[in-house]
Amino acid sequence: MKGSLKKQEAYHVIHKLPPGDSPYVRAKHVQLVEKDPEAAIAWFWKAINIGDRVDSALKDMAVVMKQQDRAEEAIEAVKAFRDRCSKQAQESLDNVLLDLYKKCGKLDEQIELLKQKLRMIYQGEAFNGKPTKTARSHGKKFQVTIKQETSRILGNLGWAYMQQTNYAAAEVVYRKAQQMDPDANKACNLGLCLIKQAQYPEAQSVLDDVIQGRLSGSDDPKSKNRAEELTKELEPWESAVLSFSGPAGLSLEDTFLEGLDQLMNQQTTPFRSRRLPIFEEISPYRDQLAC
Repeated sequence: MKGSLKKQEAYHVIHKLPPGDSPYVRAKHVQLVEKDPEAAIAWFWKAINIGDRVDSALKDMAVVMKQQDRAEEAIEAVKAFRDRCSKQAQESLDNVLLDLYKKCGKLDEQIELLKQKLRMIYQGEAFNGKPTKTARSHGKKFQVTIKQETSRILGNLGWAYMQQTNYAAAEVVYRKAQQMDPDANKACNLGLCLIKQAQYPEAQSVLDDVIQGRLSGSDDPKSKNRAEELTKELEPWESAVLSFSGPAGLSLEDTFLEGLDQLMNQQTTPFRSRRLPIFEEISPYRDQLAC
């Protein structure tokens, strides 16, 4: 009997299955062992409907649906059932939604959700009120600070604006992200935004930081190669003296930058942004963000 129990435990460990025989456990078995995604989705639905590990069931079902090119259905499922999930699961569900929006090319939805995540940080609602959270990557756990998370979200927001070819907005967002937690990848994206706006000397300066290894991630060959490729686009203009301030109509994005600066510099008078209202409310977390 003991040998049978040990064998069963080993089986669950090998296949990374939770113990038990509930609908959620059955869904994971069908997903990971039997490799039948459609059947797994059906079992995940059953688990959600009877309240069996709803947090995990909804997230896992959405991931399997995305793999089956059913991202639109997954979006609707997450929206419909997330109110059955715990408060602790909401942040990870937002991340699932972001992946689904990317899969479907829903840029406006991505941008709105990223703004919402920034609002939560500035209102002190992120990380369940803690200054750091534990994240996992490639099986390893590490701590993420509020500043790092804000920079990451700003980087994603900048990328979404780039996909809309709104390089002025992307530039502003990437600049603030780099002020908080600079890295080579965001620097390359900022350099591209500057190139697209004919701000060539400044783009060269930003890309040089990557090429010269001055930023975190500069030792990554992909980032360095990308910076060098972008620099080649500047060669026709190297001999010219260019000092563009950017295309006309940037006043709203300048307003956005000013709003961000007020947040980070702890100014006492709230600033009202006409374009991106995510920074209209200054939260108790601004002191941490300003560090």
